[in-house]
Amino acid sequence: MRIGRAAGVTDTGRRRLRNEDAFICEPPLFAVADGMGGARAGEVAARLAAAALEDAGVETKGEQGVTAMIVEANRRIWERAVADPTTAGMGTTVTAALVDIDSGTVAIGHVGDSRAYLLRDGALRQLTTDHSLVAELVSSGVLTPEEAERHPQRSAITRALGTEPAVDVEVLTIVGKPGDLYLLCSDGLPTMLSDSAVASALEASDRDPTAASEALVAAANRQGGEDNITVVLFELAEGEPPVPEPAAAASETIADEPVPQEQERESEPGQEAEASPASLSRHGAGPGGRLAALAFIVAVLVIGALVLYWGFSK
Repeated sequence: MRIGRAAGVTDTGRRRLRNEDAFICEPPLFAVADGMGGARAGEVAARLAAAALEDAGVETKGEQGVTAMIVEANRRIWERAVADPTTAGMGTTVTAALVDIDSGTVAIGHVGDSRAYLLRDGALRQLTTDHSLVAELVSSGVLTPEEAERHPQRSAITRALGTEPAVDVEVLTIVGKPGDLYLLCSDGLPTMLSDSAVASALEASDRDPTAASEALVAAANRQGGEDNITVVLFELAEGEPPVPEPAAAASETIADEPVPQEQERESEPGQEAEASPASLSRHGAGPGGRLAALAFIVAVLVIGALVLYWGFSK
């Protein structure tokens, strides 16, 4: 099994003046962060979170790894907010997926109400539970899921990154299967589209991450685009992951190839190099051809001069 196609897109939406979302789409790491705070503090928090996750490196694996990444992101945001009064109170959600091809698993770390979904065998399933007021009310039976979708406090979250010196990260592990399509998104998507509408858009796009991500953003904007919309999609596919060739091996291959004689000459000082001799040869304009052409031109000039002389002499 290997990581297949992947794509990420973010959009300001129709109601917001700026985009405070950030995302990562760098296999094996995928993540979405939705910032909050006054001025541009939400944007700062989301980008600090994304940078912290990227800095963790590709060797990070499993639930412990994804937890450590998010805890480090929390530390950076908290310390920045303490040091810079203009960013005080800023925070961000984060949902991160870390794929471990060796074990065939996907570890997901989660804080806030950005979500992770899995489309498998035609069924879409929400993997994360929102850390929000309405989600807790639904869990306790006070609200139905339908009532939660219309609740005026549906955007109020109960857990965020960077608002406290410590953070409680929720983690889970999914055993991957070829054909899986994973969706990470900020709440700007599910507040505009139902799960069934999301599943329909994924299938209508033939499960292609690039086409599907663009279709989901467009659909959310058609429904009002009340918030920033960020979508990251990646698939698991059959086959072994590609093994990159060592750089040294590539150099040896090039060195073993025959080098055209003219390629060994360097340009004279102050002169630009000509087009490669190999490409010239393919068009039949090698050095021998140039000499023949020069001789032909000289002959034509001599004959022309003789004709003119003969005419004037008459």
